[in-house]
Amino acid sequence: MHGFQGTNLASDTTVVACVKHFAAYGAPEAGRDYNTVDMSERKLRDVYLPPYKAAVDAGAGTVMTSFNDLNGVPATASHFLMTNILRKEWGFNGFVVTDYTAINELVPHGIAKDEKDAAALAMNAGVDMDMQGGTYSKYLKELLKEGRVTQEEIDNAVRRVLRIKFRLGLFADPYKYFSNKREKKLTYSKYHMTLARQMARESMVLLKNDKETLPLKKGQRIALIGPLANSQRDLLGSWHAAGDWKINKTVKEAMEDQFGRQNIRYAKGCDLRGDNRSGFASAVSAARRSDVVVMVLGESAEWSGEAASRAHINLPHIQSELLEAIHKTGKPVVVVLMSGRPLALDKEVPMTDAMLEAWFPGTEGAPALADVLSGKYNPSGKLPMTFPRITGQIPIYYSAKNTGRPYTKTGKEQKYRSRYLFTPNTPEFAFGHGLSYTTFSYTEPELSTAKLAMGDTLHVSVNITNTGKYDGTEVAQLYIRDMVGSVTRPVKELKGFRRIFLKKGESKTVTFDLTMNDLSFYRKDMTWGAEPGDFKVFVGGASDDVKEAAFTLVK
Repeated sequence: MHGFQGTNLASDTTVVACVKHFAAYGAPEAGRDYNTVDMSERKLRDVYLPPYKAAVDAGAGTVMTSFNDLNGVPATASHFLMTNILRKEWGFNGFVVTDYTAINELVPHGIAKDEKDAAALAMNAGVDMDMQGGTYSKYLKELLKEGRVTQEEIDNAVRRVLRIKFRLGLFADPYKYFSNKREKKLTYSKYHMTLARQMARESMVLLKNDKETLPLKKGQRIALIGPLANSQRDLLGSWHAAGDWKINKTVKEAMEDQFGRQNIRYAKGCDLRGDNRSGFASAVSAARRSDVVVMVLGESAEWSGEAASRAHINLPHIQSELLEAIHKTGKPVVVVLMSGRPLALDKEVPMTDAMLEAWFPGTEGAPALADVLSGKYNPSGKLPMTFPRITGQIPIYYSAKNTGRPYTKTGKEQKYRSRYLFTPNTPEFAFGHGLSYTTFSYTEPELSTAKLAMGDTLHVSVNITNTGKYDGTEVAQLYIRDMVGSVTRPVKELKGFRRIFLKKGESKTVTFDLTMNDLSFYRKDMTWGAEPGDFKVFVGGASDDVKEAAFTLVK
């Protein structure tokens, strides 16, 4: 937020931030974009609204409505969301803009008989700006005459939009952002390219690294295989706007730069999808003539982002078959994944020696990847979502409820428990997971008190030691569990994280503060607050790799 808006919106180096999409856009039925969202108000407030509120509290100037309906009312017509919560509860004083033609879409949603009716619903709900649909410009004058919208509503909407434009300095200079000179100076400047490379390196997540397969050793003969190994366009991912994919180095080019062209044996192997196996033989040959194989697999940029829902999130079968063929050569296999979502990799993980999630890493993504594979940069990324074993586990997340019949690891048959018959409940890779080329050890958490008074702050400290062979950065994560509540509570909730750089052999103490806000939730009566009782505290390098302590919250 502060990166966009800075401390002075009138500066020509800042823009107004837009929080989107309000609200619960990420929770559609069947995982299908634009689809219905039906959830309790408690879940909405406890889980989905806090990130929006954090952005509003940080000073965001605009908020965009989501396309979906929420509990029967499309967000663009929701007085509950835009007026009751956003403006009255949170005190938001910026303007609300729709997503592209969202007001018009109230008609196919089935709550407006025509676009004129839709315009009235949106204005009454609190929408200030109609993006692209033209309903306000066409119908507000008529609606005002008919008494279906008020002059006060229109004036408030205009005032909110103009206030932001004034703060941006657009009254004085409406073309302040249109500078060809500045564009040429800043776009793809050395500073920005360096920053893009660093961002890409820090975002990559090392999922697996058996037998210290990574980093790659100097002088190794490397087979570089896969449909994404020589792609420029896919590095940018979806919605890259004016990003110029033609200037991107491919992974192949970056690997040749990093390891020497003479050490790289490239073979595409297969397309992203389809049944053409004609490239398998050359890929297998390249693998056999090499010391190690790096395969760049995953999704096309077009498969991710808006309107790119997948009914299953497996690796396409042709890529999986290619991996199997390479695995059979017996050579160490490193899989680099490019994707915009978690993938279900139950079949593929056992066929790899190392696995790195690179996402869609951007303009400098390929050089950044080469930095990570070579050990020039030690990966430190952590997963911001859970990777399931198979699609059927979805939705799967670390902060689930315990249920009345939890499945526990006892080694005994547990028939009448919340479990799958032939698949573990656990994910392939847990939320917060991410390895390093070095290793870290944690001491047991130390608490400032075992009995915390209501209103006080708990201090949680752990000592972290770099026990491996490389300098590295660890991301320590703090979770809590409220053991007994007036409503059921999650088995874990992330409440903080810290990035800490440690030289090999070095130790440092990390301290977290747990406030009453961290312990609060929407209670049985839908009031917000903490409840006295027992809590567990967890600290570690992933949601499934933690040390724990306990305290009691007392009145």
